[in-house]
Amino acid sequence: MNQTWTKYLPSFLQQKLDGRHYLQNVVSNTGWQFADSILRMVVGLIVGIWVARYLGPEKFGLFSYAIAFVALFSPIASLGLDDIAVRNLVRDPADKEETLGTAFVLKLTGGALSFFAATGSILVLRPADDLSHWLVGIIAVGAVFQAFTAIDFWFNSQVQAKYSVLAKNSAFLICSAIKVVLIISKAPLVAFAWVGMSEVVIGSAGLVVAYMSTGAHILDWRGSLKMARGLLKDSWPLVFSIIAIIVYQRIDQVMLGEMVNSEEVGIYSVAVRLAEVWLFIPTAVYWSVLPSIVEARAISEVLFYDSLQKYYNLMALMAYAIALPVTFLGGWLVTTLFGEAYARAGMMLAILIWANLFIYLEVARSSFFTAMNWNKIYFVTLLLGAVTNILLNLFLIPRYGGVGAAIASLIAYWFAAHGSCFLFKSLFKTGLMLSKAIAYPKIW
Repeated sequence: MNQTWTKYLPSFLQQKLDGRHYLQNVVSNTGWQFADSILRMVVGLIVGIWVARYLGPEKFGLFSYAIAFVALFSPIASLGLDDIAVRNLVRDPADKEETLGTAFVLKLTGGALSFFAATGSILVLRPADDLSHWLVGIIAVGAVFQAFTAIDFWFNSQVQAKYSVLAKNSAFLICSAIKVVLIISKAPLVAFAWVGMSEVVIGSAGLVVAYMSTGAHILDWRGSLKMARGLLKDSWPLVFSIIAIIVYQRIDQVMLGEMVNSEEVGIYSVAVRLAEVWLFIPTAVYWSVLPSIVEARAISEVLFYDSLQKYYNLMALMAYAIALPVTFLGGWLVTTLFGEAYARAGMMLAILIWANLFIYLEVARSSFFTAMNWNKIYFVTLLLGAVTNILLNLFLIPRYGGVGAAIASLIAYWFAAHGSCFLFKSLFKTGLMLSKAIAYPKIW
């Protein structure tokens, strides 16, 4: 039995895993994903609190605005390739070199386009704001180096997250330490943008080293026009889906910055940070479960839907376990961690934490769309959520500021993940399965 994580499990679970090698790999892989995310959550939260206190609501708000603004253009860099490339690698591991090489070239091209789109847009939107120009430009450079995350595709397809975890965590810890030094030395705001970009560069170098440590070589990769066409044919709907996701995840901060002020963005960003700190959970589970969901569909429809229902139930149960206590402790958490200057974020957090329920379910539901290759309808559901968020923000932000943005996000997340299912006959069963998970998330 794989002893990395499973040796810490209760004996009755070890007995169930004994001899089931693929399930052992899934458990071990999930353990690495959780270890990575928990480390990032703890260290990131501590350093993030320190940064927010040091910068204050206005500067922290401007920094958060720049990050959110660049994020709006990140789908151009990713090209929606992540799930598609992993799916193809699971199905046809013999095409590894061609798939990875083609994905790398596509992501490198997308990263360059993302950089020019972000920097060009901020120049048009804020022509006289030099600081915003610098912040957006520096942060956007990271999109180019994201091309090396193609290596992640292979590790995820082989359920070997430990290599990515070790590479990226090294970069994360180094840059977290640098941020502390910047605070102590009273560095200017723009220095934190440079560190954020450097984390991507160092992490990319770490991925290359990790990949080569397995005996593989990047120089063996080869691009293919035919493969590129195939990947883009399946992924282009996902590009728009990711755009929709990013819009209803980040547009609220951008709209707050344009409609209210940077201070309101800073306060709202604290609530977002405390709500999103828990989002490592569905992501960690997703990459460990996705290969088994794809394989279950190939075996039988009954097994496929049974696996999905258990997955939905697990996500809902974990979301409830987090949302309930945070609802009542949110105000205390904000003032204790970030100080009285951010006190108004407590109410925003109490609202946003319930959006996590629908984010968890949306992440789980995306495995269904990936396995079915229903990327177009996936995009439509997310687009409806994004449009809902923008319209609600236009109405609620001028009246209620950050609280209005939180309410808009909650409704948009629900509609994209659950409510929209009942608008399409083909998703009606999925909507009922999600309803069951929300009402009675039984996992045993």
